[in-house]
Amino acid sequence: MHLHYRQYGSGPVLILLHGLFGSLNNWHSHALAFADRFTVFAVDQRNHGASPHDPVSSYPAMAEDLREFMDVHGIDEAFLLGHSMGGKTVMQFAGMYPKRAGALVVVDIAPRRYPPRHEEILNALMSVDPRDFATREEIDRAMAPIIEKPAARRFLTTNLVRDAEGRFAWRMNVPVLIASYEQLGAEIKLAAPYPGPALYMRGEFSSFLLPDDEEDIRRLFPAAEFVTIPGAGHWVPADSPRSFQESVFAFLEDVQRRDPA
Repeated sequence: MHLHYRQYGSGPVLILLHGLFGSLNNWHSHALAFADRFTVFAVDQRNHGASPHDPVSSYPAMAEDLREFMDVHGIDEAFLLGHSMGGKTVMQFAGMYPKRAGALVVVDIAPRRYPPRHEEILNALMSVDPRDFATREEIDRAMAPIIEKPAARRFLTTNLVRDAEGRFAWRMNVPVLIASYEQLGAEIKLAAPYPGPALYMRGEFSSFLLPDDEEDIRRLFPAAEFVTIPGAGHWVPADSPRSFQESVFAFLEDVQRRDPA
């Protein structure tokens, strides 16, 4: 699984993983900021962006993809930052390869199981065939009765590309993501706790990462720290970009001071 990526900057390695239905493009402005102090790899996870499609979509598989990516690029250890689904991937990876995870930044997700909560998006993906439309605006209007929020529709339309015949198509592997949706809400289970530093970042107005999750998180990640980003919902990096970046920089700088190697 040769994951598609974009590389920025120089310094210690920081790998960024997007959430469900996202892509590495979601990270571009943040990657430019982080590149002042880190070698940043923004990565498309399997079945997303320009990375390969595969019938399996599970956290152990995505953690293995990350391990292979690091092997291919000669990265022994990296700081790992993941939002939502990407956060679960980095948690799974840290449990499987703890010595290769220098620190975790997990954005607005807990290791617990999540019930279905993307019904609108799933219904739109199943109901709207982009091949039937000539423009992105037409696709947006077709989704509007299903997805009320314009920002959510804009987020989905970033996944549109032209196929070989010039028609619109979803770049992500929609059939597999729909079939795997329950699996992508699954609980993260580790053979042993991850002892390294971990920052759990939640949005003030988000219902994904709650104070009640802290006890369960500390069972798997005993060194976990928690920060709430004011004014943000689940999409923390987009809702409060400056506070998000400041929190990441402060945490990773502290990690480096504690372990300068």
